[in-house]
Amino acid sequence: MIAGGGARLAPRRRKGLLLVGKLPRMRKSGVVADARGLGVHDHVCWQYDDPADFRLRAREFLLDGLALGQRSVYLASGEVPALVEDLHGSPDLARALDDGSAEVASLDAVHPHGAVVDPAAQVRHYAQATGEALAAGFTGLRVAADCTSLVLTDDQLDAFARYEHLIDRYMATRPFSALCAYDSGRLDGRRIAHLACLHPNTNAELAGFRLHASGPEGTALGGEVDALTDELFTSALVHADLRPHEGRLVLDADELTFLDHNGLLRLAEHADDRDATLVLRTSWPGVARLAGALDLPNVHVERAA
Repeated sequence: MIAGGGARLAPRRRKGLLLVGKLPRMRKSGVVADARGLGVHDHVCWQYDDPADFRLRAREFLLDGLALGQRSVYLASGEVPALVEDLHGSPDLARALDDGSAEVASLDAVHPHGAVVDPAAQVRHYAQATGEALAAGFTGLRVAADCTSLVLTDDQLDAFARYEHLIDRYMATRPFSALCAYDSGRLDGRRIAHLACLHPNTNAELAGFRLHASGPEGTALGGEVDALTDELFTSALVHADLRPHEGRLVLDADELTFLDHNGLLRLAEHADDRDATLVLRTSWPGVARLAGALDLPNVHVERAA
């Protein structure tokens, strides 16, 4: 997700909107072709090589947010007047900017060049902003952001990847949704893969797997974990720092299509280091066979419901 503060609007009461409690809580997960149709808890990583493509996807995403009654925020590097022009391709967004249901902020005004984000502080910021949006009568908060300038160095990437998982866990249960965009002209594929794999939705198939929150305690694992992604998967486990609940580290792996022995060993070691039993809930039969062959005492495989 994004980082940064940005200007806040004075609260504006919204009437006739959907009640938050009646909005669907199910999260989408998978490879996406556009930024439409995402709900109030959804989180998408968008890799782009043309700035016009990012602007198009941001407009799609923010317009859907307005339709759901969410306050919508557009965040990118540059001067605010130029960023406002990015949204003026849509009459609905132009009206939203006028009536205060949408806003624009520049990352440059919040984060100096090379700044490293504080993951926990960023989550607190957006939790507060989401609360303010709810108090003003919106159904939540939605942000579309170009985060490229915040992950250019290794220190920035490490901090931001940790933040991505923390904020993903927050938005799994709160009405906050985000589109995080990364410029492939400025970032290599390895760097984008480290971020894409921590999102439930992405258009970047670089990572091969997705490790993300499925609730306040749960975690989901989808896609393929194999020899080609072993280093990336190890890094993702470090960034996510999955914690057990009541002695069990449960992974909803219903969308898992392949897991090799190294991936399972990484998960078993992660759970063992936290004195926990690893529970994998999956429909892929290969996991049970693999766990039996490796004879891992702290691994339990359940068939997904």
